Amino acid sequence: MNGKKILLVEDEVKLARFIELELQYEGYEVTVCHNGREGMEKAQENTYDMILLDLMLPGLNGIEICRRIRKISDVPIIMLTAKDEVMDKVAGLDSGADDYMTKPFAIEELLARMRAAFRHHGAPNAKKPILSVQDLTIDVEKRQVKVGEDVIELTKKEYELLLFLVQNKDIVLSREQILNQVWGYSYIGETNVVDVYIRYLRTKIDEVYGKKYIHTIRGVGYYVKDEA
Repeated sequence: MNGKKILLVEDEVKLARFIELELQYEGYEVTVCHNGREGMEKAQENTYDMILLDLMLPGLNGIEICRRIRKISDVPIIMLTAKDEVMDKVAGLDSGADDYMTKPFAIEELLARMRAAFRHHGAPNAKKPILSVQDLTIDVEKRQVKVGEDVIELTKKEYELLLFLVQNKDIVLSREQILNQVWGYSYIGETNVVDVYIRYLRTKIDEVYGKKYIHTIRGVGYYVKDEA
């Protein structure tokens, strides 16, 4: 019995009950809500080890719930939704979700994604408290990115992607490696979500400061290096 506490916010009653029973069988303690506002209240009032969050909910949608939770907690969040468009996935991840599952899904895959998210959440962010590449620095304890003295505002996934690149400075990382580390699971299929987030980082950093921090090896992957 692992005893981890899970908040499940899902308005499909039968699906919610099925997931609840399967998680309980695996030893999780499960709290179920079928309404977005009720789920948000539970997340604010209690401490959970993970939140499973439907995207389309009555009362308050999953994107808004995720954004609000990220202001107060770094709890792992996996979004469950019938939408499978890339931009829907990006919107969910950009709001602070750790992972994204499209319905219908096998319960075994959900359990595997949950285990991966727990491992990722419990892993140390870096070996050193301050990391750098050129004049860009990352204060791991503060989760703060700066170019010179300018603080760069990044979303959770943008920060984690940049951190992983800087942790592996001068090493070319494939899209699959990045997905596995930053998104917390081995991803089979489309990998263009990585390209989308690389563009976000370049827009906020490279283009603003007129320097090339993130480099592309076409057909291979991405890396950062100290030389401009």
